Amino acid sequence: MPRYIIEREFPGAGKLGAAELQAIAQKSRDVLDNMGPSIQWQESYITDDKIYCVYMAQDEAALRSHGELGGFPVDRVAQVRAVIDPTTAEPH
Repeated sequence: MPRYIIEREFPGAGKLGAAELQAIAQKSRDVLDNMGPSIQWQESYITDDKIYCVYMAQDEAALRSHGELGGFPVDRVAQVRAVIDPTTAEPH
């Protein structure tokens, strides 16, 4: 399945407490459970006013459906084309 990055505008996200983040995560998991294995949440990064989520999904439509069902904003979706890290610089 392709990997995607979702950018969510979420003013004040960086000030959310542990209980609020837990509630958001639980809502996301509940929606995912109902959607089945065609979409998987890997992790999310919380910044001051945005949340960046990493998902595996068959297509962008599944991601947008998840956002709609969960009440989560989906402002931008980008498919990951490659992943690099410091080891990428090493000669083969």
